[in-house]
Amino acid sequence: MSQKIYCTASFKPKPGREEAVFKALQALEPNAHREDACLLYTVTRQIDNPFAQGESYPIVFHEIWANREAFEAHCQRREIQQFFQAQVESPEGDIEAANVCVYTDEPIDFDAPQL
Repeated sequence: MSQKIYCTASFKPKPGREEAVFKALQALEPNAHREDACLLYTVTRQIDNPFAQGESYPIVFHEIWANREAFEAHCQRREIQQFFQAQVESPEGDIEAANVCVYTDEPIDFDAPQL
C-alpha cells in the first residue's frame, strides 16, 4: 500500500508581487529538504507553452511526502505557519489567494497486500 502524499500548493500573488512571492517560497525549500520524509519540495512558476494552455495560479509548489503524518508535521512547522500567516492571511501579505490540495496515488479499491 502506498502511503505517499502528493501536495499541490498554488499561489496567486497580488499584482506586481509575483517575483517576491516566488523568492519567499524558494526560501522555504532548504529546511523542507532537511525533513527526512520530504521526497520532493519544489516551487515552480507557470510559463507559456502552446501544448499546455490551461489556467492556474502562476506559482505552484509540488510536494511529495513519505506519508500523511510527515506532511501534517511539515504543515505545523513554525516556519510554514508563519509564512501563511504573513503572506496569505495578513492583508499586508503578497499573496491574494492560495489553494493547497493533497492527493494519493492509491486507487479507491486497491487490494493492498497485508504484510
